[in-house]
Amino acid sequence: MLEIYGSEFSQKNTDNRTSLFYLMIIVLFFHWSCTSTEEGPEPFNVLFIISDDLTYNALSCYGNSVIQTPNIDRLAARGMRFTRAYCQGTYCGPSRASFLSGYYPHATGVLGYTNPRPEIGDRETWPQHFKNNGYYTARVSKIFHMGVPGGIEEGGDGADDSLSWTERFNSPGPEWKAPGDGETLEGNPDGTKPVVGGNTFVVVEADGDDLVHSDGKTATKAVELIKKHKDEPFWLGVGFVRPHVPFVAPANYFPPFKPYQKMVLPDKVPGDWDDIPEPGINYKTSENMQMNIRKQKKAMGGYYASVSYMDAQVGKVLDALEEADLQNKTIIIFTSDHGYHLGEHDFWAKVSLLDESSGVPLIISVPGKTPGVCHSLVELLDLYPTVSALCNLEIPANIQGKNIASLLDDPAQEVREAAFSVAPMREGFLLRDQQYAFIQYGENAQNGIELYDINKDPGQYQNLAKSDRYQQVVSEYKIKMEKKLSEVRDNDLMEVIN
Repeated sequence: MLEIYGSEFSQKNTDNRTSLFYLMIIVLFFHWSCTSTEEGPEPFNVLFIISDDLTYNALSCYGNSVIQTPNIDRLAARGMRFTRAYCQGTYCGPSRASFLSGYYPHATGVLGYTNPRPEIGDRETWPQHFKNNGYYTARVSKIFHMGVPGGIEEGGDGADDSLSWTERFNSPGPEWKAPGDGETLEGNPDGTKPVVGGNTFVVVEADGDDLVHSDGKTATKAVELIKKHKDEPFWLGVGFVRPHVPFVAPANYFPPFKPYQKMVLPDKVPGDWDDIPEPGINYKTSENMQMNIRKQKKAMGGYYASVSYMDAQVGKVLDALEEADLQNKTIIIFTSDHGYHLGEHDFWAKVSLLDESSGVPLIISVPGKTPGVCHSLVELLDLYPTVSALCNLEIPANIQGKNIASLLDDPAQEVREAAFSVAPMREGFLLRDQQYAFIQYGENAQNGIELYDINKDPGQYQNLAKSDRYQQVVSEYKIKMEKKLSEVRDNDLMEVIN
């Protein structure tokens, strides 16, 4: 009896242990399921769209009534549109190296058209930071510096950084060689010069459709990548090269701006340059480009046609995002590497530190955030830390921008006392706050100063730097500039760049 009872007891113990084992498996499974559910939403994707040489003054969402940019406008309608965003370098190379590396140009010393990798070493660029945190990262066409038109004709990588990307794609195009109705506007007073390449004001009303040109190819590749990678987190950089010269676009984008004589140029003020130090006169002017009124108006019309073409390509990318049902899972940024003069002060192109050249369009759309307009001063350098924070990634301690994510919830805040920008080829430095634009040429302002009261003189026509009434203001801003330059150079890079 005892033997039989002991056998039954042993069997019952075995059955109990088996039941307990299975119970533990079930409990662990439900715990894992609940934990997985509570981890939070999927990470945001990042779609970074950048136009080349685009002034905010050429966008209808920024108030231009001559040109319509419906696709950029619809992004503005769902995002935060910044009215006082500034680049950190007023031409392509230093600007792009800055916001992609997270350092000011005078921190890295990248003041030209090179990649910042030799200066930053193993520090992460903005897209590389996302790549190292599990994102698929890709660029299509110009994100780091790439020569236009030469680099686009060749289809090469330019000053790109291979460590930043999972994949990268170029978009070659014919540029100024595109068949069509073309004219060289710059340095061609008698009209005998043929259409030429280089950094030259050329208008080409091109034959063929969107896909003949670089930006059409860029949009097509971006659409393809969105479809292919819609089920994984991605950081996708889409670089459009228009409206950078040459002003080339399919002919069907030109009619709204023709006849060109109907274009209205900015006011021409007699003696406008008289109070500007020599380095403050831009490198391209109506005078030194030998562009008469007809050519100036055609330049404006050609620029607008190029913007319209670029806007249409933006629309294709936004459509693809919606078709993939990713619009509520993706942070979308639209901007430019710097601004552009379209005849203000008889200046053309970039490099100047006046608002038209140093200011940039900036739209940030974040799922769940209320659309709006923000007048706070911000910098392109702020994108790296801000988007990292929005995607719940750690902000690298070494980078120099500010996290401006709070502005997306409360656009009335002020996050910066002043924006800082540079024009290295003329040793120019800008501090732009809500009242004044202070510009000095030379480390010690030895080559001249400009001071504008933005509230009284938004067009920046009256330089107050030599006025007796403003000498105290000038002195204060020289001290502020010295302090800012010291802060810029106080960084973790191994070598202090002067």
